[in-house]
Amino acid sequence: MATSRLLFYIGLMALVTYLIRMLPITLLRRKIENRLFRSFLYYIPYAVLAAMIVPDMLFATRSLWSGAAALAAGVALALRGQKLLTVAIVACAAVFVAELLMKI
Repeated sequence: MATSRLLFYIGLMALVTYLIRMLPITLLRRKIENRLFRSFLYYIPYAVLAAMIVPDMLFATRSLWSGAAALAAGVALALRGQKLLTVAIVACAAVFVAELLMKI
């Protein structure tokens, strides 16, 4: 691929990324009053994060069962209001223990 073409594509991607972030700020200057739309915008980051993390949690281990154990431990602790670091450490420990138990 030619260097000029590569630079064109990088510039185009930068422009598109900038427009996606800039347009809502400039077009929506007043507070959003619609409760449904506000709640939709509130939960988008959580939904995207879950969609990115959950499949990797299940399939990043040697077996699906150890990934499911980590997911269950993480969800249980998160629902109890534990901090992110605690949830991550316990989920890793759950994978370790599940893998050890499967070797027996």
